[in-house]
Amino acid sequence: MDTDRNAALDPYDADRPLRLRCACGGDHAPKDHARCATPATAVAAAALDEERVGRDLVEATLVKALFPHEPLRRAFLKAVGRRTAMAAIASVVPLASLQAMAQERKPPEKKNLNIGFLPITCATPIVAADPLGFYAQEGLQVSLQRTAGWAVIRDKTLAGEFDASQMLSPMPLAITLGLGSTGTPMVMPAMDNINGNAITLGIQHKDRRDPKTWKGMRFAIPFDHSMHNYLLRHYLAANGIDPDRDVQLRVMPPPDMVANLRSGNIDGFIVAEPFNQRAVVDGVGFIHMLTSQIWDGHPCCAFVATEKFARELPNTFAALFRTMVRSAMHCSQPANRKAVAEALAGPNYLNQPPAVLEQVLLGRFADGLGNVRNVPTRIDFDPFPWHSMAVWMLTQMKRWGYVSGDVDYAQIARRVFLATDAQKLMAELGFQPPATTMRTHTILGQTFDPARPEQYLSSLPMVRS
Repeated sequence: MDTDRNAALDPYDADRPLRLRCACGGDHAPKDHARCATPATAVAAAALDEERVGRDLVEATLVKALFPHEPLRRAFLKAVGRRTAMAAIASVVPLASLQAMAQERKPPEKKNLNIGFLPITCATPIVAADPLGFYAQEGLQVSLQRTAGWAVIRDKTLAGEFDASQMLSPMPLAITLGLGSTGTPMVMPAMDNINGNAITLGIQHKDRRDPKTWKGMRFAIPFDHSMHNYLLRHYLAANGIDPDRDVQLRVMPPPDMVANLRSGNIDGFIVAEPFNQRAVVDGVGFIHMLTSQIWDGHPCCAFVATEKFARELPNTFAALFRTMVRSAMHCSQPANRKAVAEALAGPNYLNQPPAVLEQVLLGRFADGLGNVRNVPTRIDFDPFPWHSMAVWMLTQMKRWGYVSGDVDYAQIARRVFLATDAQKLMAELGFQPPATTMRTHTILGQTFDPARPEQYLSSLPMVRS
């Protein structure tokens, strides 16, 4: 990447809040530049223009046919408004079908793609899109690249070996900010999953359920910039345990965690499924708590690409965007979960027994303590990339010293999490998107207001910066 481009996107600026500069190189947020949108926003908008043209053409043609005299047509639209008019017409004319036929999307610039993923149930929308045919529906030939760890996912994505990939949802923020890697602008158009994780302890700790007694214990986490790390730290700190001084947190690839629990190298871990359930099935651990008990509906993994990929291959990016939304919405339906579990079980995908995957996806599972629990939302699939979730992640980066000083939380969230574009695309695909990109969240019984991140941060124990 050339020097001028790096300068335009350099997130660090002395004596100013941590923020991402506008792509034009000016020292202002993208939203404050009337003629400049971020490359990712411009790409997503361009990708939707084709659909809007078809939609608008059909609507205009129908209105003209029903009201051939221009004065009457104008009077009608002025009296009832465009939305009401279209709703009335749609009640007797298959408007959606006509619009779909009129849409002529541009073919993807690159059809053969490599997409990285980890063999965990969080990857369900990315992986299931292959056997369910969602990639093929968009004219894409995708090779899913099963990968062992998150650092490898990051490095191969940045090197261009992966065109796009599954990532932990804080990773595109961290990579964009240059935390743990060379700063590279990333975009996250769709969330893969919400919930779907647990804190698992070794079977020998059945009598140590109180986290206040966990001093000296060793926990595996999948990556520094992960919801697992942030949620575990949040939970420990709330119980008076300093995650940097009272326990050991070890970064470890998820597939290695059960074996390390069995050998006694660690006392517990926090990770995605199916590894919590595998510890139970193998008799080496028990599920202490689901992460949804910390934050119900918390984000976990996401579909991510570099901003460069989105900018240079806009049609391909748009096709992937649509695929992820469709696949996530399909996998979110309880009636589809059993078939999805069977589709994911094969050696090219998650390589797990279907019975283990069903316990995760259907939410009826043994917890290793002699109970069979029924939690239908143990894992769920909501593709919407809430800006407020990104703001919470940034507060935790600051809390634990990964970033310091003033942080322009909302600006960074808008630049990386493409929530506004997701609203438009979900509506275009016939889904009902949220009306806003920010909302409050309840985390361990405390309300997080994304409009007051510093106030929230100051209310927490053990803030490092």
